[in-house]
Amino acid sequence: MIDPIYKQFWKYTLPTVAAMLVNGLYQIVDGIFIGRYMGADGLAGINIAWPMLATVLGIGMMIGVGTGAIASINSGAGNERRAKEAISTGLALIMMLFPIIALILWQYSEFFMLAQGVEGKVLELGQQYLDVLIIGSLFSLGSIAIPFLLRNDGSPNYATFLMILGALVNIGLDYLFIGVFGWELRGAAIATMIAQVVVTLLGIGYFFTKYANMRLSLFKFNFRFSYVPQIFLIGSSSMFMYIYGAFMVAVHNWMFIQYGTVLTIGAYAVLGYIVTMYYLVAEGIANGMQPLVSFNYGAKKYDAVEKLFSIACWTAILLGIFFVVVLNLYPVEIVGVFNNDDKEFMEQAIIGIRLHIFAIFLDGFIVVVAAYYQAIGCSKKAMFTTIGNMVVQLPFLYVLPKSFGLTGVWLAYPISNIVLSAALIYMIKKKRGKVPLIFTSFLSQPIDANIRCIESFLVSLG
Repeated sequence: MIDPIYKQFWKYTLPTVAAMLVNGLYQIVDGIFIGRYMGADGLAGINIAWPMLATVLGIGMMIGVGTGAIASINSGAGNERRAKEAISTGLALIMMLFPIIALILWQYSEFFMLAQGVEGKVLELGQQYLDVLIIGSLFSLGSIAIPFLLRNDGSPNYATFLMILGALVNIGLDYLFIGVFGWELRGAAIATMIAQVVVTLLGIGYFFTKYANMRLSLFKFNFRFSYVPQIFLIGSSSMFMYIYGAFMVAVHNWMFIQYGTVLTIGAYAVLGYIVTMYYLVAEGIANGMQPLVSFNYGAKKYDAVEKLFSIACWTAILLGIFFVVVLNLYPVEIVGVFNNDDKEFMEQAIIGIRLHIFAIFLDGFIVVVAAYYQAIGCSKKAMFTTIGNMVVQLPFLYVLPKSFGLTGVWLAYPISNIVLSAALIYMIKKKRGKVPLIFTSFLSQPIDANIRCIESFLVSLG
């Protein structure tokens, strides 16, 4: 008989993964239309704009994860009033941060793109995208933060529905604005912004209806400044995960210009879209685990927390290995979805698949570990996990290209994943038996227990 905690995990995780994948269609559909209608220049343009967009999404993630964890911990402890106050504070933060973010983007967006070493048409295309993002950054924040709040309110299916609706809106408008009207990257940005408006407004509206467990009221909308540091602290590692990604994309863009061409950046952009699919699955697993871990932690059910951590790690790693195998079996078909007309572009992208993402499954492990530490309020360890990924990668990016040129740029990412994962495993094992909540079930459970975790996954799929 399957342990009830595993059933709970799949109940939350499957719709969360589905929501994250659907959310990823915002980016991937943009990439497909851009690659097919605009080629390598268009893909390079979106890639140099991505670091700024990712930073905005990271701030939204910080608010969503931090607010959701605080709300769930208080709900698990039976304090519904404080849980509602946390939700109110998170929504207010989105509104408060919007003008600050828009002003910074308006002032410095061109500088950030020039720092990546691009110019001419690619720079112009990137600016097209960011001009729209400046206006719509409020909804970029909301569209990523609010689904977290919905899941922590016990409505993962509604969060998934909103993400599917937003993706369908985005797909339809991408075809219209890029394929029919020829608005280039400006069209892609407008399509994404409209989809994010739909998700944000319908998500906020839910909390003022009778269907919300933590129902809000305009007359009792309590902003508590004392929650703000907690939200920032708990959610900061998620934000830095995005900022880490944004920074590393910018560094890679600059290095690919030094050791390659704009076409290499376009190929790297395609790899980014491909990797996004797995990364969103891993994030969905981690985010599906998070409210359950936070709730059980608040309720002092530590055995349940241990099981949740174990099954999340196993699921992320096994799916990552499957992802790598499929990519290496069908690279031409996968890259061809974005662009199959440019032979040199195709060759560059396939080289990237072989060299750059063979250890991507370890990213899933890293994401789950960071989310686990967030869920139990260990923000320092979560931050170490996130920042460590960047700190470890930078030396390899500095050294390897000097010896191996473009190949060294491709290899820095997987090698850093291996090094950081080894450090995290050591850290987890070292704490075993000393700190009750630093669990090592992923590493030390009996094999039959781990098999039951995997069986529960297969049963949940029917």
